[in-house]
Amino acid sequence: MKIKALFFASCRDIVKNREIELEVPEGATAAEVLNQLCQTYPRLSDLRGRMALSVNEDYAAPESILRPGDTLALIPPVSGG
Repeated sequence: MKIKALFFASCRDIVKNREIELEVPEGATAAEVLNQLCQTYPRLSDLRGRMALSVNEDYAAPESILRPGDTLALIPPVSGG
């Protein structure tokens, strides 16, 4: 099934793209897609434990099951002053 992945801030810098389309297995979870992305973009692993995930603009747990056409966003921690 096809989903869209969105990247913000440092995640976007690592991937060098704001959005990509992915082919993932039916019933894939947000965590499984994150694993796939970390294999393709190893530097994402550095942010993995601190980033938030959202599915279709709602915060989501890693075990959330994705459906065709869903949008998974990777939201890194925000810093600044």
